[in-house]
Amino acid sequence: MSSKVISVLICLFIFHLLAAGSVAGCKIGVYEVKNGDFSVKITNYGARIISVFLPDKNGKIDDVVLGYDTVKEYINETRYFGALLGRVGNRIGGAQFTLNGTLYKLVPNEGNNTIHGGPKGFSFVVWKVSEYVQDGPCPHITLTYHSADGEEGFPGDVLVSVTYALKDPYKLSVEFKAKSVNKATPINLSHHPYWNLRGHNSGDVLSQVVQIYASHITPVDEQLIPTGEISPVKNTPNDFLKPRKVGSRIDKVQIGYDRNYVLDSNEKMKAVAIVYDKKSGRVMDIQASAPCVHFYTANWIINVKGKGGFVYQPHSALSLETQGYPDAVNHPNFPSTIVNPGKTYAHSVLYTFSIKK
Repeated sequence: MSSKVISVLICLFIFHLLAAGSVAGCKIGVYEVKNGDFSVKITNYGARIISVFLPDKNGKIDDVVLGYDTVKEYINETRYFGALLGRVGNRIGGAQFTLNGTLYKLVPNEGNNTIHGGPKGFSFVVWKVSEYVQDGPCPHITLTYHSADGEEGFPGDVLVSVTYALKDPYKLSVEFKAKSVNKATPINLSHHPYWNLRGHNSGDVLSQVVQIYASHITPVDEQLIPTGEISPVKNTPNDFLKPRKVGSRIDKVQIGYDRNYVLDSNEKMKAVAIVYDKKSGRVMDIQASAPCVHFYTANWIINVKGKGGFVYQPHSALSLETQGYPDAVNHPNFPSTIVNPGKTYAHSVLYTFSIKK
């Protein structure tokens, strides 16, 4: 094979990587930010949180998010362990929407629908590490990504960033930002840690207690696409306005919770949820600027070999994904998720961890 042919093949290979969402000059790596006995590990593949280490009431350190031992195992996995979700998190019905008179057809990846931005959404691209401070007074990492016009069918170029930072003892801040460069486009960023406050390898979360500050949900059809209704949770198994064990009424919601809740507060940073595990004493309090939170109890995690060879099963974790209204592009009565050219989307989340003895 001639050197000219080899050069062409190399160029084609590099072009393929770029088209698949990789960032030139970027390698997949693992980065840790830490503050004493509290630490978080992130990979720039999918801007994922892959470990969160916390002490329990006896001082024992555990990793409290599900995941894998190696970064390689995250590549193209479809359970979204710890992943950043975008360009539009959650589902878009029919994998299409109309914006300013133009019909945009997306790449479906859940039946006829699109979930979490499509098969090559933000969870499956390599992000650039723009800033990284491992420890000290403000340990943090900022990851950036340029989403091209037409990527997964979405209009316009978008410049995206996420910053994971440890704020004070036992506080994890997540700051999402996205700027629409040249076309109006929907943006709804979220992320998908699978939390088990007793430890990733401790079994199910059915005895852990959850409180969600939301009086309404957005009901869905058989394909989990919102109907456009906003319904009260009162006198239903979806009511977590008062603290309840996850498993207290889970048998009344088919295979488990997979619900978008509309948060009650209109404050800029609003109360989202509190999770408490009695055995470990760990408490997680969530605040966010987003109007909704999606509560999911790992219903489709079946015989998944995770960290240390532990096999994860349904209800082995819970996710509380703060977000905008799902499928808002197809429901005019929902608050818009459209970001116009030159405007910036922002979404903040604050996790505060503590011990209750």
